[in-house]
Amino acid sequence: MTASATPPDRDTLLQLPKEQLVEAFLQQAEQIRQLQALASRQAEQINQLQSRLEQLRTDSTTSSKPPSTDLLRKPETPKNKSQDQEQEQKRKPGGQPGHPGTTRRGFGKPDRFETVQPATCEHCGSTQLQVVDVETRQVACLADRPIELVQFERQTCRCVGCQATTTPAWPSRLVSQCDIDAGMMAMLGWLSHDGHLSYDKQAEFIETMCGWRPSLGTLASVTDRLAVAVEPSVQAAWQSLAEQPIVYCDETPWPVLGTKEWLWQFGTQTLSLFHAGDTRGRVELDTRLGQTFAGTWVCDDFKAYNGYESAAQQKCLAHLLRHFEKLDKLSRAEPAGLAKAFIALIEEAFAQYRQWQTQPDAAAWQHWAQAFRQRVDAAIVQWLPKAAAGGKRLLRSLRDRAQLWWQFLDNPEVRPDNNLSERNLRLAVTKRKVSGGSRSMERFAQTADLLSVIQSCRRQGRSAMEFFVRALQAKYHAGFAQPSLIPEPTT
Repeated sequence: MTASATPPDRDTLLQLPKEQLVEAFLQQAEQIRQLQALASRQAEQINQLQSRLEQLRTDSTTSSKPPSTDLLRKPETPKNKSQDQEQEQKRKPGGQPGHPGTTRRGFGKPDRFETVQPATCEHCGSTQLQVVDVETRQVACLADRPIELVQFERQTCRCVGCQATTTPAWPSRLVSQCDIDAGMMAMLGWLSHDGHLSYDKQAEFIETMCGWRPSLGTLASVTDRLAVAVEPSVQAAWQSLAEQPIVYCDETPWPVLGTKEWLWQFGTQTLSLFHAGDTRGRVELDTRLGQTFAGTWVCDDFKAYNGYESAAQQKCLAHLLRHFEKLDKLSRAEPAGLAKAFIALIEEAFAQYRQWQTQPDAAAWQHWAQAFRQRVDAAIVQWLPKAAAGGKRLLRSLRDRAQLWWQFLDNPEVRPDNNLSERNLRLAVTKRKVSGGSRSMERFAQTADLLSVIQSCRRQGRSAMEFFVRALQAKYHAGFAQPSLIPEPTT
């Protein structure tokens, strides 16, 4: 369609013959039809782009996606002052109420003393000086050679009396025929799976520290030996997990040679175990927790968790909150006030749970919980007949599966969200993003075991590197007990 020339004025049109006027009218009508068709296509394209934009904007705040999948986006328009003030009132940055704070601790006994003293008087140059004041400072310093190359000699000796020979065992710090001792292997295991350093960067780090650069094969064998050493401890922890009263569960994708596998996380307040799964289905639950679970387990609203046999189940209220927030923002078919009513109820539940964590009063909790359940049931009865399709689906879930959403009301020892597992998964998600996944299922399983040790030790306030050293000693030397990941019961 080409642009038309400047339209003639009225006098010119009146002088034209009837045939030319009809032709001009038909041309104008054709142009209008083409413009309408173009406008219709553009409107359809705009709707498609808006739909795709809404899909891209779906994140952990508007859906059940985990926070680790969120993208960093710069807002197109700055928030106004009222929005900033509302956000500040809602939650301030930094430690939240009830979070245990940390303070700087001293170094304790120093490893060595170093005296700083003037050699001569800066005024007259005399060397006869007398100490009149002393200042002290404790400083953590990097040694000149933090990694040293040691050549061990094992001597076989003959007894002068009986003439028999005796050969001592190698020191427990030496591991098989590896060129790296147990302490350094533990450090490299931590750098690889908690510090997320590649083998190249680990080799560069060692070369910087001692002038010797290990081969990539040597570093790969370190991972193999560590995984083999900690495997008995991890397997024993899995057996103990099935006997725990409360277990939290979550999963995240993990690429293995371009194929999407799944890294599962199961844990308690003091134990965090990772499982290299081939699927995202129920079979992984049966593999690790058994066909049935005698305790309470907490999970998100993923369909694979539905129907799993357990004594009790608590679904994550944070995911339910995101469902209602998405309903409030994106669905115009729902009646005004429906989503906000249940958002307020869920936020009240979180606030009451935080208060119970700081002041655990069983009587006050049960009194509030009973009244809260009644208000939830009344809200469902009020809004269900008015709700559209999306709202009805959520409200029916709250009504028909109430025992899965409100288990924490009967037992406040159960958290109302799955945040514990999500926080434990962050270490694995960071490693996945840095490394790009694994190159084999065997290495994937080894990564899961090593992450289990690191996160479990962190939950228990233990040193993962010390655990690695003890596991290596138990594996490659006689007389050393296998370390345990199972937390000791508190009295």
